[in-house]
Parts: sequence; C-alpha cells; structure tokens
Amino acid sequence: MDTYLDPRSGRSYPFNALRWRGDDGAPLTMTPRPGIGPSDIDGPIRSLWRYRAALPGRVTHPVSLGEGCTPLIPGRWGEHEVRFKLEWFNPTGSFKDRGTSVMVSHLAQAGVDAVIEDSSGNGGSSVAAYCAAAGLRARILVPEATSAAKVLQSRAFGAALTLVPGGRDATARQALRDAETTCYASHNWHPLFLQGTKTLAYELWEDLGFTAPDAVVTVAGAGSTVLGMDLGFSELLAAGHIARLPRLLVAQPARCAPIHAAFSGLSDVSFGPTIAEGTAIREPVRLAEVVDAIRRSAGDTTTIDEADIAAALRRLTSRGLYAEPTSATAAAAIDAFAAQGAIRPGETTVVLLTGSGLKATNAMTVLFDDTQVPA
Repeated sequence: MDTYLDPRSGRSYPFNALRWRGDDGAPLTMTPRPGIGPSDIDGPIRSLWRYRAALPGRVTHPVSLGEGCTPLIPGRWGEHEVRFKLEWFNPTGSFKDRGTSVMVSHLAQAGVDAVIEDSSGNGGSSVAAYCAAAGLRARILVPEATSAAKVLQSRAFGAALTLVPGGRDATARQALRDAETTCYASHNWHPLFLQGTKTLAYELWEDLGFTAPDAVVTVAGAGSTVLGMDLGFSELLAAGHIARLPRLLVAQPARCAPIHAAFSGLSDVSFGPTIAEGTAIREPVRLAEVVDAIRRSAGDTTTIDEADIAAALRRLTSRGLYAEPTSATAAAAIDAFAAQGAIRPGETTVVLLTGSGLKATNAMTVLFDDTQVPA
C-alpha cells in the first residue's frame, strides 16, 4: 500500500494527494515502491505515463501534455564523450513538467479546483500549464526579478501571477503563509512531484537499452532532479534491473551553493545574484535528503563561477543546443568533475540540460550582446 514517509523521523501517513508535508512541518517522500521491468512499460504511450506502473495511486485520467520521452543525444565536451538529455523538449520547456503532470493529475482526481505555487519561474509556468489543462485555477508567486519570458508564460496559461519583492526565499515564505487557505501545489514540497521526476531515471534506463549510466551530471537548486533519480534508480536496483546506482554529480553556481556546502562540510556559505536563476535557493527544503542521495550514489558536487556558466552556454549554443543559463551550469561542470575523477574515460555519462534558453530571454540577450559582459 502506498503511504507517505517522513525520512527524518520514520513517521508515515496515509496516501492523500492533499497532504504536502508532515504534521511537524517536515518534507515527505513515498515509502519505497517496487521497481518495474521492461515488460511493465506501456510502450504505445509517448509520455512519462508509459511508466505508470512505477507511479503511486491509480490515476484514471492523467493530466498529460506529452511530457517525457525527451531526446538523449551523443556529444563531445572537450576530451569527454557525453550524452545530453534535452529536457527542454518537455511541453513548457523544462524538466519540471514531469513532476507537475503527476502532482496535478492526483490533485485534479482528488477534486481540487484551485492551487497556489511558488517558483523562480520554470516550476510556476509548468504548474500554470497543467492547471490550465486540468481546468484548475492557479495562483503563481515568483520573485519580482523573474525572467520576463517565464512570467509571460504563466500569465498566458491563465494563472494569477504575484510578483513578490525580494528573492526566492521571500517568495517561498509568502507561499507558505498563503497555503494555509489554498491547496499548495509546490514542486519543492509535494511528494508526488518527486514521483514524476523519478521517471527521468526510468527513461534514461530505457534510453540506454535497459542499463544505467555510470554517471549523471545535473544542476541543482532545490534538488528535485537529484531526489527523483535517486528514487528511480534505487527502485531499479532493488528490483535487480541494474547492478549499481549511477554516480550523481551535482553542480551549483558559486554564488548560491548550499548543497555543495553541506556535502563538503563547509560552514561559510556566501550568496549573491546568479545568471542561473533557477538555482537561487538558499535553504533547500530537502537539503539533508539531497546530500544523502549524492553520497549514497558515491557522487560528488562542485561549484561554477558566473564566467564559466556563460562560457559553457556559448559552447552549447555553438553546438546547436539552446539551453538556459541554469542548464549550462551542468555542462560547465563536466570538466570539473572529470578533473575530480568523477567522470571517467570509457564510461557512460549523461548531462541533464533542464531548461530552454527561450525561458531566459533577458539573460540570453545580455550574454550574446558582445557589448556587455556578465558580472
């Protein structure tokens, strides 16, 4: 039976789509689920719902816009052979659609008619889109400095948008206050969102002929890609479908790197503005769980300077890959992780490019205007 679990206390709760945290305020996950095998995949379905057998509950009418089934393409980064997973092929241009589809499907089935969400941009536009598809009203809170393209996207989907003074953390605090009276469809808090992001692991496994990559490089803000892959690959390992967990290699901008600091045992963490706006979270809700997932995989972390993020973005676009600056942080980390010995010759390394450059028009304009240089 599916139940929610507080991994910090061990306390469990009945499965209920409306619950998004424990009674003591702790973040929740799902109790471990059995992994699925190749025969359990619903091949004719061209979305993440092909892995429905791995998802909790019974959703009779998924709210789907065709999320998942994104390209995995071979590439070369300097001396390193890698494969880029192009998550901007999701319907709203980012990986967030995976978690949102599963979360909103359950909320809609539970009879919810209105939700609130806080975001630095991509999560909000994703929730706005899927609420539009499900016929739900959505109110999206974003920092006042959020990219205009992401703000426009949420508004275009019919969401009521609130620009919150201050940074990402101020937006989250406002949403927590407002969630007392409205269903909180939080991509950072809701355990069902992570069930959607875990399909990344299943999809990479299928992409690679039902084998696991040796390493996966990702950028992280709150760490939902890290936690999702940890869930999915752990299920596959427990079911005997893979022999070991891929190393999870996590990059953050040097100006906002709380996950790296916690993983490395650093007590002094500085924060400043970064072009990788999707990562600008000072206090990730599931920080301890993210660090545990990286360690469990024998993974590693690193930080990337702003100039190196910009340089990586230029290298990506020169290959026809139009990633947003947040995504380019992962590409910039390839050399760093190779130098640390975490990326090794002859192994299969996947690099997640989580969002489209079309979502960050202002930043892209500055980066590709030769008269301006990023700070």
